[in-house]
Amino acid sequence: MGKGRILFVSQEIMPFTPDSANAYLCRHLPVFTQESGREIRVFMPRFSYVNERKNQLHEVIRLSGMNLILNNCDHQLIIKVGSISSARMQVYFIDNEEYFSNRGGLFEDDGTPAHDNDERLLFFGRGTLEAVRKLSWQPHLINFTGWFSCMIPFYLRRINKENAFFSGTKSVITLTGDEFKGIINPDLERKMKNEGATAKDLRLYSQTDYKGLMKAAITFSHGVIIGSPDVDPELVAYAHENKRHVLDYNDNQNEFYAKINKLYDSIIGSNVNN
Repeated sequence: MGKGRILFVSQEIMPFTPDSANAYLCRHLPVFTQESGREIRVFMPRFSYVNERKNQLHEVIRLSGMNLILNNCDHQLIIKVGSISSARMQVYFIDNEEYFSNRGGLFEDDGTPAHDNDERLLFFGRGTLEAVRKLSWQPHLINFTGWFSCMIPFYLRRINKENAFFSGTKSVITLTGDEFKGIINPDLERKMKNEGATAKDLRLYSQTDYKGLMKAAITFSHGVIIGSPDVDPELVAYAHENKRHVLDYNDNQNEFYAKINKLYDSIIGSNVNN
């Protein structure tokens, strides 16, 4: 098994968020990967329900302070870090008062997506890659989980395609049964255009419901992991139709995580050692 550097990005990670298929997988898979001899980094949003005092989060001054321009407005990027001591794993948090720390989660009280999730998606995706760049830690592969991280491969493939720092970095999407009802603000397309999206990109994101976003993310990714037994069959079929590396779900945790790491090898190459 090759070594290499794997970046994990998720909207949920236990114990910082309530238990779910996403949160469980993104708590245990990075640990397995690290114990397999790889370097890892883990990122998630710092929603208001992530208790800063209880989880002993602190700001990483050297990474914080830059402003990201979204929709012609400056938004401060704040990076915080916390630890899961029992797992010997650090988790970095993408924070901003307007989008995260002074807000709730991803949905309104009626269960529909929050009205500004379009900008939050963009800020989280771009902010994560900017923070990784400031860390001077170049990942060989990014494994992103959950629909809120779906802009990672867009930024990686389009916005950063000419940036030598991410040259050769691959991406893998983990699908779980986290489908939401309704749509993300359709203004996402216009804001993506301001972020450098091409006409081809925008056609992929013309549908801003769950399936539309995930199909676009699959299109931009190199591999697809079926992370739970309740993944929409239409998305699985779409991944196969687009000839992506697809790894089926396995309810034996250790076997599943070992196969995921073999998938990493098949995508980035098995002789990566630095």
